Amino acid sequence: MDAKLINPIIDAFMEVMPQMGFPMPKRLRVYLQDRNVVSNGAMLTVGFTQGMTGKVVYNMTAEAARYFASTMMLGVPVTKFGDMAQSALREMSNVLTARAATNFSTLGFEVDITTPELIIGEDQTLKVSDAQFLTVEMEIDGYKVETALAVDKDI
Repeated sequence: MDAKLINPIIDAFMEVMPQMGFPMPKRLRVYLQDRNVVSNGAMLTVGFTQGMTGKVVYNMTAEAARYFASTMMLGVPVTKFGDMAQSALREMSNVLTARAATNFSTLGFEVDITTPELIIGEDQTLKVSDAQFLTVEMEIDGYKVETALAVDKDI
């Protein structure tokens, strides 16, 4: 997979998160993973369709997920993942991925996205790809988000 494909994801974080009330994100590292993502506490998955098929997976600790949900809900404390907190997390992943899809268009890929899916719980394994895929680790206000990008074919 071409490493340049991770740039639209990184750019989406840099563009969108401050607009949603978060501090400016920092890119920590980019690395390869093989086939599966193991949940750190909460995972959000959004699929790509049309010009590029695959998925993006946002993986974070439960503590980080509570922080992101709370910030999305304008500071309302989040102690458990009720409907509102889950909706806030899905919306965050939806906005990030929609922006990334727009960014992919600058690379010549017209991309649609699917509805976000949320998985809550540690040590749950999600098969992301039949091959290796790229992951970018981002940090926002001290909280890390591992964002995996897997495309279904070489593009």
